[in-house]
Amino acid sequence: MDTLRAGSATSTVSRPATVQFDPDRVAQVGPRIEGKVVRVTKDLGDRVQEGEAVAVLSSVELGKAKSQYLTAQARLKTQRRAYEREQALRADSISSEADLLEAQAQFEEAQAEFQAAKEALRLYGLSDTDVAPAGRREMPISHFRVTSPVTGTLQKRDVEIGQTVGSQETPFHVANSSRMWVMIDGYERDIAAIEEGQRVRLTMSSLPSASFQGRIDFISQTLEEETRTLRMRAVMPNPEGVLRDGMYGRAHISTDQTVERALISTDAVQTIGGSSMVFVPGEESGHFRAVEVRLGQESQDGMVELLSGLQPGDVAVTQGAFNLKATLTSQSRSAAHSH
Repeated sequence: MDTLRAGSATSTVSRPATVQFDPDRVAQVGPRIEGKVVRVTKDLGDRVQEGEAVAVLSSVELGKAKSQYLTAQARLKTQRRAYEREQALRADSISSEADLLEAQAQFEEAQAEFQAAKEALRLYGLSDTDVAPAGRREMPISHFRVTSPVTGTLQKRDVEIGQTVGSQETPFHVANSSRMWVMIDGYERDIAAIEEGQRVRLTMSSLPSASFQGRIDFISQTLEEETRTLRMRAVMPNPEGVLRDGMYGRAHISTDQTVERALISTDAVQTIGGSSMVFVPGEESGHFRAVEVRLGQESQDGMVELLSGLQPGDVAVTQGAFNLKATLTSQSRSAAHSH
């Protein structure tokens, strides 16, 4: 028997972790209107800048919308000039008030038509610069570019030339992996030790000589119902692109824990009836009784923290606990058999 000493089994908590893309840096890219693929401008693994095209599609419907926009733009230009001319003539008393009001009404009507045509193109994801007048057009009026909203690398290309792609489809995926999320599965007992801002070191068996540094920036307020795990997240820089989505590893969290608890050897803890038990002296000399304990962190040298059941300074059996368990089990069976 020994008196239990106070201490902390470890200041580092190691838990399983999974690497994934930062969702804010991932884009699933597709057209806002159904179109046929004319040209694919980016292939798998290519670097894509924000606003850069990954493909060119053709759409008869969009061609009509562009044509309406250009027609409205030309009419607006004509009506603006007519209105300005009537203003000048009216100022010189050459034109009548009725002629000026008529020119103003036609100008305002042309403005409304142009704004409506412009809004239609905006809903399709096009800007003014995407619709050039005839003679300055880089491609046919029915063609349009599908662009990426983020800078990254093309991770998925699920199209072929001539394929029709709908507005609900996202055949291109672009991901920026310069910063990754590390999702960590903790335990309920970690709640007291882990806080946001603590340092995390990620290691992986697939990269035995490498480790990655980050910090905890999210701890869930809810335990997973089925696994009873505590979801945590660390953000880690990944400038070289070594970390990849879906990798598995171990997250070593530096808790800097100063709380000292009773420490006991793992061999002294026995499982009886599904509960962790430690034997302590009974009321009579040579007698022992089992005390249920709740376990905390385990150290590399075979010591484990006792979160409840026993305190530092209590006396417990640290050697021969397995034999005491066997004796207790044997006595229970004999008592059951005598009945």
